Amino acid sequence: MNHDILEQVRRIHFVGIGGSGMCPLAEILHHEGFELTGSDMNESDTLERIRSYGIPVTMGHKAENIGNAELVVYTAAVKHDNAELMAAEERGIPTIERSVMLGIVSRRYKNSIAVSGTHGKTTTTAMITQVCIDGGVDPSAIIGGKLPAIGGNGRVGKSETIICEACEYVDTFLQLSPAISVILNIDADHLDYFGTLENIIKSFHQFSSQTSRLLVINGDDPNCRKAVEGIQNARIITFGMNENNDYSAHGISDLPKACESFSLYKNGEKISDITLSVPGKHNVLNALAAATVADYLGIDPKTAAESLGRFTGVHRRFEILGKFDGVTVADDFAHHPTELNATLTAASRMGFRAVWALFQPHTYSRTYLLLEDFARALSIPEHVVLSPILAVRETNTYQIYAKDLADKVPGCVCLDTFEEMADYAMEHAQPGDLILTLGGGDIYKCANLIVEKYQKAGKSAEKVCCTVAQ
Repeated sequence: MNHDILEQVRRIHFVGIGGSGMCPLAEILHHEGFELTGSDMNESDTLERIRSYGIPVTMGHKAENIGNAELVVYTAAVKHDNAELMAAEERGIPTIERSVMLGIVSRRYKNSIAVSGTHGKTTTTAMITQVCIDGGVDPSAIIGGKLPAIGGNGRVGKSETIICEACEYVDTFLQLSPAISVILNIDADHLDYFGTLENIIKSFHQFSSQTSRLLVINGDDPNCRKAVEGIQNARIITFGMNENNDYSAHGISDLPKACESFSLYKNGEKISDITLSVPGKHNVLNALAAATVADYLGIDPKTAAESLGRFTGVHRRFEILGKFDGVTVADDFAHHPTELNATLTAASRMGFRAVWALFQPHTYSRTYLLLEDFARALSIPEHVVLSPILAVRETNTYQIYAKDLADKVPGCVCLDTFEEMADYAMEHAQPGDLILTLGGGDIYKCANLIVEKYQKAGKSAEKVCCTVAQ
């Protein structure tokens, strides 16, 4: 694809414009003066945001929707037999996938910051965005979840800085060539595509080689260190718990609600104290990455620390939905054993009487290949309820079922529908308990259903002042 294509077109149509990755791109291009149209299948808050800019949005996909567009951008969820893509092909209109457009757009910024890693990308991207805003950088941003500080998952700034997530799945992040890249961690995931951990590390190495100025990596993670071996095109800065890192956390102490407080050290010297509002040791690492980037950008360490202290998380990262008659209801995106372990460990330290984990396994391949790891993570909470495995893009060639996982988790229950899961948890949960839905699919609907049922039963929500972010 011609990377100068935005110099050649003015009218762009977005297929699936309401998607979390599409909406921010549309906002940026709209503010740059491009004429946009869009289509989508479902109404959403993001579509309302898009319409507020005067961008026409059509519900449903039809050939005529592309109008007089000179370029069509489509989300990865759209199939190739989509009516709008087929119409564009018939008329000779170029079509590009969202990740390609992200690469094109980000290259228009002098300071492009890409946040990568198997876990924690959304939270860390949001942290860096909030710190940059508070530090006067005025960045543009593309985030995989809603950040309360900006009222959405995207932002159009006036500076030469853009912050975005860099997802490794199907090598999407190789469409990017950032000035600054963050590598939070490298874990065995998406093995249906990569096959082996070694192949994942090779992809991160390639991503690192496409970074022009700075690599900020988790020095405690041997896979991260391996991924940047031999890299000479960019400076490498490390962060982590170990004091041998360039930036490190010292004196980590638990605070009420399982949040952490620590001192940030740079090259052995203390530069700030940070008290987080989001629980979990994993968030110490996320905050370290954000603070490292902030310091490189010249943001005062005290300003960065205060900003990180105000950060309260993003949508679907241990998002607390309410507390009803003493039962707290929350939802989290965790769908990999490492993420489940981090979230459930944090939840177990938050002082709840008992934790109810309502988990939707995500893809047959991940469940099959990481079965034992899932079982260990799901042994942390007192109660576990499983839904059927969400197929996503796969067929069950592995012959794996939720019951295979349930058999390895003491007391685990398998239920077929979100309705049954909601009723079961509500029937057995007691005051002081946490009902936590987990998964990368649509398990959030179960959390919303639980909230609706409590509300219909006349249970009023009590104020909850703490969130957890993954």
